[in-house]
Amino acid sequence: MTDISPRLMAAIRSRFAHVDSCPFEGERVFFENAGGALTLNAVVETSARMAAIPDNQGRDNPASKALLEMIAKAKADMAVFFGAPDGQFIVGESGTELLFRLIRAAALGGTGGVVLGSTLEHPASRSAAARWAEVAGKRHVLVAHDDATGTVDAAAYSAAVTPETSVATIVHTSPVTGMGVDVAAVAAAIRSVAPECFIIVDGIQHAAHGRLDIESYGIDGYVISPYKVFSRHGYGVAWLSDRLAALPHDSLIGAPGSPWEMGTRDTGAYATFSDVVSYFEWLGGEIDPRADRRAKIKAAGEVIHRQEARLCEVMLQGKGNLPGLAHLPGVVIIGGLENPAREGLVSFAVEGRDTAGIVEALRQRGVRVHIRRADHYSGNILTPLGLETCVRVSMCHYNTEAEVGRFLTAMQEILAG
Repeated sequence: MTDISPRLMAAIRSRFAHVDSCPFEGERVFFENAGGALTLNAVVETSARMAAIPDNQGRDNPASKALLEMIAKAKADMAVFFGAPDGQFIVGESGTELLFRLIRAAALGGTGGVVLGSTLEHPASRSAAARWAEVAGKRHVLVAHDDATGTVDAAAYSAAVTPETSVATIVHTSPVTGMGVDVAAVAAAIRSVAPECFIIVDGIQHAAHGRLDIESYGIDGYVISPYKVFSRHGYGVAWLSDRLAALPHDSLIGAPGSPWEMGTRDTGAYATFSDVVSYFEWLGGEIDPRADRRAKIKAAGEVIHRQEARLCEVMLQGKGNLPGLAHLPGVVIIGGLENPAREGLVSFAVEGRDTAGIVEALRQRGVRVHIRRADHYSGNILTPLGLETCVRVSMCHYNTEAEVGRFLTAMQEILAG
């Protein structure tokens, strides 16, 4: 399959806002994609256009009908993007809020006495599972992830699942280690013991890397935050299986169909997600122009994966005369060097060096990265490793080997100082 050519990379980068410069600080390399990816120019334009429309949904006028058509189109686009021919999509306040809502309904509606998750998970799902397990009178059991690989596998879940497991949570990709989880394998392991378990996946970190295929996972809920997949802040998207959607949940009395969405949602949120899907379709069409829409989106995911794997390889091993992180003094790579589960992200610490100082020194050299601390967000990953902090370098397919080279040059200078 074709890789990203220089011509295609230029076309890709032209579609994103602030791809090489910060509006407050000037020219820079953006390696903070896990904190929020770059925004598509189309999303910026759609947001401005939609913000100006005064009409509401559900009225008897052409503007209102147009808004409803945009929502219907967006939900159809979501189904193609996620690979979910069944179930329903809803928009909420944020990915975290939607995880809480889905997990709450599953914990209160499931019949078994155990809510199962893992120590790899972001606090969004861990906190929701802990709270609603307690309210529902269930045990919250956490499977230990593998510190060496920075991920968790089906065998670990198999050792903990019982017929009493009524809810299970899975993180698709860790925002700290950058390692992915085989969701289909974990879900199959759970269902082999607890077939009626409600399985809910945090896909917030994974979505920007493509290769989503809900139909193959065997799950009941999948949640993303669109600002991490080239859209904007202010909304989250969730997919619910029909059986999860049928559970009791907050809804207006007498509302037809017992909907999950409450109040008037922002039509612009839906419209901007259509922009995201259109981008994936365009990118996949550049790779395989004869494919159908779903196949183009899958092709985009594959080329994204290969580009990001190449960037990670250069960052870790170097290229030409430029050494990678693995060859710099005192550098400790979280999750190890040869890890096929890595998705566009490298987290590391440097023995005897202040992490905050490294992040600041990189910023001064025009490279934007992030510090993760052993706090309520990342302590579950860093504390077992004996680390108080780490540097997180998160890339996306629009980043280039030249940008990685700039980062490595900067690291050489910093560590030599």
